[in-house]
Amino acid sequence: MRIVGLTRAGRLAAAVGLVVAAGAGLAACGSDAETGKGAEETFVGADKVCGGLFDASLAKKVEAVTADSEFFYRSDQGLKAVTEALTDGYESGRSWATGADLCELSPRGGGAGDGAAVKFSMYAPQDVKDSRTDPGTVSYTMGKRSEARATGASLYLECVSPRLKGSETEPLRIYGSFTVGESDAPDTPETRDANLEVLHTGALSVAKELGCENNAGLPETPDLTPK
Repeated sequence: MRIVGLTRAGRLAAAVGLVVAAGAGLAACGSDAETGKGAEETFVGADKVCGGLFDASLAKKVEAVTADSEFFYRSDQGLKAVTEALTDGYESGRSWATGADLCELSPRGGGAGDGAAVKFSMYAPQDVKDSRTDPGTVSYTMGKRSEARATGASLYLECVSPRLKGSETEPLRIYGSFTVGESDAPDTPETRDANLEVLHTGALSVAKELGCENNAGLPETPDLTPK
């Protein structure tokens, strides 16, 4: 009799657990309905990814160069990750350091290598002097060095900030890149300029967050003058 009683008690507990779980599921669904954060909003336009990094005008260019209009929703946590990685890299005393992604653009229905990303790291002094470039690359006058191509852009900066002890004599060296995976965007000056504009926007947000003097030499609007 004792064994039977325990079995019945176990079944009762399991049934109660199922009811509680179901209730929690319904509550969660109700919460999603109230906040408007249903599954249909998992993918958004370029103006809503990465904490709204891109304004409406630039978002259209992002969609044009990536050949995608819907991306997996991501918050603005990338800015914190980048600034922490750059600060840690600088304080380590190494000549270079890995960084982090500021913004990942993963398209709806895309596979590996289909997305795009804006990334930042700390470069070594000799890197900015490396004359090797990919085919179709055009150099620009912005920053310590800047380049753009049909599949992305790169930017080298130096940051002096009160947050970085010793940076007035040894600035933080910031390397930014915007890379595009699979895209049908044409290899034209307009595509290259758009890629550099995307990277400039990300770099400016990083420079401001780090408190770089004179925004690490970046203008508020991108300088798209070719060398």
